[in-house]
Parts: sequence; C-alpha cells; structure tokens
Amino acid sequence: MKFVIAPDKYKDSLTGFQFCEAVEEGLKKVFSNAEIIKKPLADGGDGTIPIVKHYLDAEEVKVEVNNPLFRLVEASYLYAKKSQTAYVEMAEASGLKLLETEDRNCMYTSSFGTGELIAQAIAKGVKTIILGIGGSATNDGGIGMAAALGYRFLDVNNEEIKPIGANLSAICKIDDTKVNNGLESVNIKVACDVTNPLYGKTGAAYVYGKQKGATESELKILDAGLQNYAKVVQKHFKCNVQDVKGAGAAGGMGAGTYVFLKGKLVSGIKLIKELASFDEAIQNADWIITGEGQLDSQTLSGKTINGVLKSAQKINIPVAALCGSVDLSLEDQSKMGLSYVSAITQGVSTLQEAMENSYGNLIKTTYNFAKILKEC
Repeated sequence: MKFVIAPDKYKDSLTGFQFCEAVEEGLKKVFSNAEIIKKPLADGGDGTIPIVKHYLDAEEVKVEVNNPLFRLVEASYLYAKKSQTAYVEMAEASGLKLLETEDRNCMYTSSFGTGELIAQAIAKGVKTIILGIGGSATNDGGIGMAAALGYRFLDVNNEEIKPIGANLSAICKIDDTKVNNGLESVNIKVACDVTNPLYGKTGAAYVYGKQKGATESELKILDAGLQNYAKVVQKHFKCNVQDVKGAGAAGGMGAGTYVFLKGKLVSGIKLIKELASFDEAIQNADWIITGEGQLDSQTLSGKTINGVLKSAQKINIPVAALCGSVDLSLEDQSKMGLSYVSAITQGVSTLQEAMENSYGNLIKTTYNFAKILKEC
C-alpha cells in the first residue's frame, strides 16, 4: 500500500509535520511495510512559512523594516540560495499582528514595510519571489509597497503623498522614473485566494476594512480613494484593475502587486503544491490522508484540503480527512469528494483537552482507519 500524508495544521494544536508523524505511526501499526510519503501543506495563510522553508531548503533572513505605522521592527523572509527564490510574508512587515488593537485603523496604515522586504530580497539576487498577502493591516492599494520600491505618488501640486489609505483620494499622478531596476528581472508569484474586486460593496474597504479598524464613515472614504486610485492606475498603466480577479485582496494589495510588480495572482495551495512536487508524489498512491483542525463547508474555499482533492480527483485517488472536528453534512462530504471523514476527538472532553490530546487521538483514529482498509 502507498499512502501520501498531506495535511494542513491543526491550529494551536498540531503542526503539519506532527500530523504526518502521528498518521505514519498509526498506519505502521497495521501496514508495517507500507510506502509512506509525507507532504505537509499550507494554503498561504498562517503557518505557511515553516512549510515553505521545508520545501525550499531556505534560510531565514532578518531585517529591520517599517511596520504598518512606520515604526521600525525586525521582520524576516525566507531565502533559498540554490533556487534563488525568496518567500515574503506580508504579515511579517505589514500585518495586523504587529499592532495593538487601539492602533489598528487602515486609514493610516501602509504596506511600505512589505516593499522593503521585497527590495531586500531583490538585493540578495533572487530570481523568483513568492509573496503571501494574508493577514494585512492595510487598505492602501499597495502604494506603500510600491513607494518602498521607488514609485512616487503625487498630488495635484506634484507633491509626494504619504502612502496610506487616507491619501488614496489625493493621488493624481504616478512617477515611475526611480523604480528599483531589479524588479524587471524578478518573477513574482502572489498567493491570493480571494476574488474580491478592488472597490465597491464587495471590494477591499467594505469587506475587510472594518476588521482593520475603519469606521463606517471611513469605509466610504477608503472606497472612494480606491476608485480614484483605479482611475490613476488606468491612466498610467492602461489597465483596469477593477477587472482583475482578486484585486481587492489584502486591502487592494492584489491590485498593487499586479500593476507595480507585474505579479501573477495564484491560489496559495496551488503554489505550495508546486513547491512540494505534490502531483508527482501522489502518482500510484492507494490513499491520500489529509486533515485540518476544523472541517466544514468553508473548506471548499481555497483551503488546503480542497487543493488536495483537486489533485486526487484528476487521477482517481481516494482521500481520507482526519480532522480535529467535523461540521459537515453528508451532502457537503459528497460534493467535496471525500471518501472517508472522521473527527479524531475521543470521548467527552473540553476543547483544551481535545487539543492537548490531538497527537495520541490522531494515532488511534489512523489505526482504526487502517484496520478497516485491511479487513476490506
């Protein structure tokens, strides 16, 4: 039997690597001679960095950059010398996690620090940058990032504006005469799993601005700013960013990476699968075993398990999902194409107890799954 173990993490409980070890242990109790391939995955969100580091064989590079409020912080990115590839996580420099609750307001935050990380990677001589844009504290359309790379945003008086969300409405012109020359020789892939347009009721400001600290009145200002920004971008780049799928991701960073970096917006799980050579690894597998902390209908929306299923279904490999908890109807399970689903919780327990016992419970659940397979 050939098994491929390909989980996401159980948040705050098990890493993807620990999941793989527990499932291997459970399988070996029944199939002692099984071929087992471990391919921990992620979808570009929280927990992606250690997965990328594993597959890229990368080192962590620490640098001093500006946080969303232009305060100096230490941030890091991953650098793989052999493949000349860098992985930059927007949240490391421009994330909500860097700000206290009272400091969160995307009217005044900037993606400038993310641009500084990209500039640092370019200076290292990388040829490919993978950019994760989840967890941002910003709604600046990516102008902060672009400013750190040499773009200048000018008002009606040809004065350079501060690259924050509140100033999007003031932009009249883009000056690209001093842009970082290294951008031309770098291939940039952007992990983006949302499809929101840049502005409007389903755009960056109205959908995500409130959770980043903006008030109802400020959401209107930000949305109007994004509309003005789109007009200026249209004039300069001859590109209608409102038509770009995912332009509204990360406060408009989707649009910013598309026009300023010539970035390609790609599903996060698709990028990670490519790094892991996942589709090659699953050839001739009998089963793929995946999992995440909570399995529900949202799993269909760009999550790791959905990415695993897409690959498996192409070559008709059954997929088992072993999860911390399951909130899924039979119809949803059938729609997803999962062949086996189980929550690993044993007996009656509190959430804390279930999380603390995840490793052992996962071994037991895997063992029982393997016993069923052997007896069939």
